[in-house]
Amino acid sequence: MSKKILVTGSNGQLGSECRKLSSSFPNKQFIFVSREELPIDDADAVSNFFSSNKIDFCINCAAYTAVDKAEQEEELAFQINAEAVGVLAAICKEQDCKFVHVSTDYVFDGLANRPYREDDLTNPQGVYGASKLAGEKEAVLLNPDAVIIRTSWVYSSFGKNFVKTILRLLQEKPSVSVVDDQIGSPTYAADLAVAILEIISLKSWKPGVYHFSNEGEISWCTFAKAIAALTHSNTPIQAITTAEFPTPAKRPAYSVLDTSRIEKEIGLKIPHWETALQACYDQIMKAS
Repeated sequence: MSKKILVTGSNGQLGSECRKLSSSFPNKQFIFVSREELPIDDADAVSNFFSSNKIDFCINCAAYTAVDKAEQEEELAFQINAEAVGVLAAICKEQDCKFVHVSTDYVFDGLANRPYREDDLTNPQGVYGASKLAGEKEAVLLNPDAVIIRTSWVYSSFGKNFVKTILRLLQEKPSVSVVDDQIGSPTYAADLAVAILEIISLKSWKPGVYHFSNEGEISWCTFAKAIAALTHSNTPIQAITTAEFPTPAKRPAYSVLDTSRIEKEIGLKIPHWETALQACYDQIMKAS
């Protein structure tokens, strides 16, 4: 019998990439739901849905991701990023369904001088990171068999993200200023979707926390310049400091993730960020 896979947050970047990739897995039956279709913080609704559909795997792509807005909407951020995760985790355990939850580099404080490993001390600096860390804790507490994947700087040909914003600004502005003192690793959501579907396709389930991003580390400004190079844009990109671009939420100065565990244990070969960016740009151009 084909396995049933529930993907929450189906309209987001990662959910959309999972939907696109699902056609490559004809032996699996995918169910994609948005928050409107299944309010994941409603325990009764989730329990009834699982009972009716006999789900084998749940991939939770649903999240509150408005980092700055979260500072004013703390209750909502925790409701979606923590309470709802607990609901899903508990019901997955109850229904013997494997649970995959996606988290973030924002659970760290950004003060490290080497890539963050899965067992490094967490210390979120804002509401978004705190809510995502609370979600991780709920998942582990209520479902010790869960897989948690932390990722960073996610972009895609779907939705709103840094790559699409820079492409737009390069056309609209005489020059673009981008922060150059925040270092991380971009993640093409399509590559993350591949990684998740690899995990649920393994013969043996391997629970725990994993880190996933594309290979290489760069600043936001370097990333913006790489995007501009793809378009052959002549619009100048100016490097600025975080202090020159204040935001309501504090960003990690350094949030590179060590991906060696997921590469070794799952057997993944992760593309470099430049390769991933080119692939995403090609998709954006194809859709335009």
